[in-house]
Amino acid sequence: MHLDTEHPKPERAYREFNLDRPGNIIFVGHHLSTGTQVRCLIRTITLAGALLEVSPNLEMPSHFFLEILGIHDEIGATVVKREGELVTISFNMLINPEFLHHVLRLNFET
Repeated sequence: MHLDTEHPKPERAYREFNLDRPGNIIFVGHHLSTGTQVRCLIRTITLAGALLEVSPNLEMPSHFFLEILGIHDEIGATVVKREGELVTISFNMLINPEFLHHVLRLNFET
């Protein structure tokens, strides 16, 4: 096998949902304190992560909490990849399917 051979992408393990809902990136400080918050747009979401749109000038921390506007829970997250203003994140734990259903339902109600 040649090293320059492109490998096929693996199938996604989790169904991806379009969300296009505002959120907050909450920076984690000393002793897990939270202070700085920055707005983002959550483009898509799965049980395992999300795709965020942020300002291209924003210095993203590797680890942070994500808050979905209208829901008062924070989700621990880690940056997987960044391409300009699009940031792929992985949740530190899979979110509960019922929570995801609530987020998606909330999106239709507003």
